[in-house]
Formats: sequence, C-alpha cells, structure tokens
Amino acid sequence: MSSSPAITRPPEQFEDLLDKRITVALAGQPNVGKSTVFNLLTGLNQHVGNWPGKTVEFKVGIYLHHGIAIEIVDLPGTYSLSANSLEERIARDFIIKEQPDVVVVVLNASALERNLYLVTELLWLGVPMVLGLNMVDVAKQQGIQIESHVLEAALGLPVVPMMASKNQGVRELMASVENLICDLSNYKPNMPTIREEQQAVVNELKQLITGLVPEPYLEDWVALKLLEGDEEITRIMQEHLADEQWTPIDHILSQNEDAVLAIASGRYAWIGRMMRAAVINPPRGQISLTDRLDRIATHPFLGLLLLIGIFGLIFWITFSLASPVQTWLDNVVINRSAEWIRQTLQGSPTWLSGLLADGVIAGAGTVLTLLPILVVFFTALSLLEDIGYMSRAAYVMDRFMHPMGLHGKSCLPLLIGFGCNVPSIMGARIIEGERGRILTILVAPLVPCAARLAILAFLTPLFFPGNPIFVSWVLVALNLIVLVIVGLVANHLFFHSEHMAFIMELPLYHLPNIRTIAMDVWQRCLAFLHNAGTLILLVSIAVWILASIPGPSIEDSILAGLGHQLEPLGRLMGLDWRMMVALLTSFLAKENTIATLGILFHNGNGMMTSTQSMISQIPPISALSFLVVQMLFVPCAATVAVMYQELKSWCWIFVSIGLLLVISFGFGIAIYQGSLLFNFIIHTLTA
Repeated sequence: MSSSPAITRPPEQFEDLLDKRITVALAGQPNVGKSTVFNLLTGLNQHVGNWPGKTVEFKVGIYLHHGIAIEIVDLPGTYSLSANSLEERIARDFIIKEQPDVVVVVLNASALERNLYLVTELLWLGVPMVLGLNMVDVAKQQGIQIESHVLEAALGLPVVPMMASKNQGVRELMASVENLICDLSNYKPNMPTIREEQQAVVNELKQLITGLVPEPYLEDWVALKLLEGDEEITRIMQEHLADEQWTPIDHILSQNEDAVLAIASGRYAWIGRMMRAAVINPPRGQISLTDRLDRIATHPFLGLLLLIGIFGLIFWITFSLASPVQTWLDNVVINRSAEWIRQTLQGSPTWLSGLLADGVIAGAGTVLTLLPILVVFFTALSLLEDIGYMSRAAYVMDRFMHPMGLHGKSCLPLLIGFGCNVPSIMGARIIEGERGRILTILVAPLVPCAARLAILAFLTPLFFPGNPIFVSWVLVALNLIVLVIVGLVANHLFFHSEHMAFIMELPLYHLPNIRTIAMDVWQRCLAFLHNAGTLILLVSIAVWILASIPGPSIEDSILAGLGHQLEPLGRLMGLDWRMMVALLTSFLAKENTIATLGILFHNGNGMMTSTQSMISQIPPISALSFLVVQMLFVPCAATVAVMYQELKSWCWIFVSIGLLLVISFGFGIAIYQGSLLFNFIIHTLTA
C-alpha cells in the first residue's frame, strides 16, 4: 500500500508553530472509522463536551508530536453539509466559523464514490484538507483496487491509505497534516465542477451578493447554497439583505427550484471521473463476505433468532464472568474495608465509624461491585457496534417497529439504551420526522439500561439462585413487551397510527478495533466511577444520615418516617418501607438502589452482610415484584433532564413519568396480588 511520505524536517523546523494553537478537525461520513483514528491519535488525552447551545456531544483530544500540541476535534459523522440535520449544521459551522488549520476527511475505501460526495462539499469551504483513505484492507477483500497516488493527483489533495483498525497509516496521515500546516504553497486542489447551466446561475447569484455576504461565509459557497435551496443560508441572507436586494435573488431561485438535483448529479459526474482514473472495481456478480453473512443477519426469521441469541449470550457471559468477580469484591474488598474502618476507629465517635463503614462503604462502595457487570455490558455493546452488527439489528427490528409507527432507525437509539438511556434519547435526533423522534424518546426509558441490568445481575442470583439467567431474561423480555405495547397505544392516541419510510446504510463488516473498544469502555466506566464518587456517594451519605437521626434505631429515623408514608402502597406489592425508599433514591441514579438497600439492610455488626439480610427478610414473590417495578420504574434524573432538553415540553415529561409510574406499580401490584390469589385458590382446592 502506497502512502504519503513521512515528515523529513527536523523538529527545529516546527519552532514557529510551538506558540500557535493548531486545530485539526476530523470529518467523515458515519461508519468510516473516524472514531478509531481519533482514539489512536489522542489516547487518554481527550474529553467529551457539548457544542455551545447544542445538545450534540463532541470529542476533543490532544495529539503531541515534535513538542507541538495539536488539538483534534472529532466532528459529528455526516453524509453531507446540507444542513438537513443538527449534525450537518454543526460540522459545517465549526469549519466555517472556527476555521481549523486542516480538515482530515476519513474515507471508507470500500464505498469511495459515496464518501467523496462530502469532499466535493468541503472543497467549496476553502479549508486545507487531507484525505485518510481508511479500510483499504476491506476494499481489497471486496475486490476493489485503489491507486492512491493517482487519486491524489486527480483530486489535487494529499491522500493517505490507512488501516486504522490495525494502526497502519495513521502516523503517515499526521505527517501529511504537518507538512500541509508548514507549507501550503503546493496545496492546489482540483475544484469539483457542476453542469454549465447551474454554474451560470451560480455566477449570476454571486454578482448579486458580492460584498453583501456576512463574514465568515464565502461568496462562492453562499451562491451555491442559495441555488441548492439551503434553508439556513437562505434565512441568513434574507435577514442580512434589504428587500430590494433580495427580490432579484428570490426571482432567480424561484426559476431554479429543482437545481439541487442537477447540482448533485453534476458532483457525482465529477466524482465518477476521479473514480475512473484511480479505482478498479470487482467483476459484477461477485458475492462478498458481507453479503454471505447478511443472508443470516438480515433474514426476517434467522436474523431475529440471531439477535435474541446474541443478547442471551451477553447475559450468560455476564453471569459467568462478572458475577464471581462481583462476589469477590463484595466479600473481600467491601466487607473487609468496612470491618477495617470499624476496628481502626474504635476510639472515635460512633457516628464517624458508622458514616464511613455503613454510609460510604456499605452504600457507595457496594455500587462499585457493579463495575465488572458494566464492563461486560459496555464491551459487548461496543464490540457489536464496531463490527457493524448494530445496523443489522435495526434492519431486523424494522418490521416490528412499524406497528408502533416507528421504523428500524428508531431501533438504533433504543439499542444504545442498553448502555444508557441518556445517549439513547439524544440519539433519537437521527430520526427525521418530529413525530417519530418524540415517540422514540417516550418509549426509550423502557429499555433497561446497563445500570438496571447490573442491578438485575446483582439481585437475581441472591433471590433466585436456582435460575438467575432465566429470571433476568424474562424481566428484560417484559420490558421490551411493555415498550411495544406503550408504543402501539401512544402512536394510536397521540399520532393517529401514522407510519414512516425507512432508509439506512448497512456498513460492511470489519474486524473490531480493540483499542477503540477499550477506549469506549474506559470512558463509560470512568463516567460511572465519577457518578459513584459524586452523586451516589452524596445520596449514600444522605440516606445514612436520614436513617440514623434522631435515633436510637433505624425504625425511629426520618427516613423510616418517609418510608412508612409510602408503605400502604408498598404493601400492595409486598414491599416494606425500605424497598420503597430504595425505589425513590433510584430516581437520582439507578445504582442508588443497591447503595440504599446496602445501608437499610445492614445491621452494622459485621456478622451478617446486607445481602444475607435481604435474602432472609424478603420473600421471593416480593423480590420478584420489586425487580419488576425497578425495571419499569421512572428513569433517572439525568434521563428526565435530557428528555426535557430534547422535547422542550413539560407536558410530554409529565405524560412519560405518569405513564411509567402507573405501569411499574400496576405490574408490581398485579404480580403480588395475583400470587396471593393463586395461592388462595390452590389452598382452597386442596383443603
């Protein structure tokens, strides 16, 4: 594989850049390996934030080379810069307004024609570009041969072949970036052409707006966007121009309303010329590995069985690998740490040892034992996403989503919900229609997040040691069944059973990048540990204090008084006041369930652990009722906040919370009371 030459200049040639803030933006379409490149460059020197005034997350990292700190900004993945979605607007606004020194466009070599369309749009922004031709190994497997040096000559842009999944070509990519930053004299890109009739209209528009375009927009680009019918640019120019200046422009645009199709056609014709010069495609009719695998993965029946089997396998691995580690942490680390604190602080005030041993260790410390379970869940989800399977899962689920008025694209954010409901709800932005987006957000909290699944994995072996996997599978299945029913009812009541079309890309399968998966798991675990060290710790301390005052026993505490107010409702589900308090604290963070139970069931003498105490005091049917309510209960406060951020309506929030309260308590009451009725009937018949 040919590549651009590495930098040969000695480090002293970069001294003029040491005091300069250098920014490199990573752009590209979804599923091109952009995140892999970002992780390889920045490692642990990265952080996640939000675009100013937006809810879309972005990543920023630092790449160090020759003593120069280069800021790498990972732009949202986008197919174009047409401002049809929030991601597209953010990507192009960053390039236009922040003006990075270089934009690195990561391309999927196996889908080069479609990927080059984004390049044709970026070239009009006038920013220096380097193309990272990623997945050349995947393209080769598909029988596609790309002469990178020919493509580089045709485009007039540096082109660097890469296999980011194997950490090949990334160093050469940054070498080309540094060469371009140091010397732009040889940077002469071949600008994409459009058809002559559209170019004539663009020239006419440019004459009308010359000197009238607000900074930092370029006149050529604005004229082209006006002809394309770009709503944002049209609005900006209308607000900026006087009526007499806008009228002739509007007249031209009204005569060329379908120009956007002709412009796109002209761009693809230009791309076709570049492709013919540098790319040799495989013979027609050749069946690829992706095609063979998709015969099963996208099959209406076999694909569904595969999806169920994959998630069943994840549960099995969790119980097989994570549960023993969790038990070891609980017995060795948590219990021994609490006992050590009690012994060390024997001469100290009783409240101090109680706060640290029973509040901090038995509360927030117990939550840390969930970490092995979360590592398994996060690793599994990242792996499925990295190899390209998650899109197949969405495709398979499409026909099941239609009765709810949704389509397979809604399945993607819902699947993300198995990791966390917050990014799941934020991910609903990929759904074009407002109705579909709202409906997806309403049902998203019913997807059991990793925290709920971790609680399930923690408690089911305690209460149902004979069949924890079966019980867990049934509870998760119940959540998904309820999700479908709620979607059906909500679509019928609020949206009159409308349906949407579904078009999405199925990326090629490729080998997972271990570093990318590890970075993703690492960042999610860090977020969990940060949560455990802040919010959960504060809640644990607050629960312990409320459970300790005014004394002398927990039954006389303020927390018990609050719990006893809820106990009449709890009795209908077989739950005592402690279980009800655990449900309440789970609203702040789902992991608080374990922390609260650890505090309220802990007797403080070190002879009986809180888990043993729970097993002895909670009947199995009450435990099942509690788990059902916990799985269907309202989401955490962070999820509710993001729901409001996305929906901008308290009405929808109250509808969601009220619905989930009715559903969760309704199922809990039905299970417990149904069990009592069943036992009564059996006893009557056998008497």
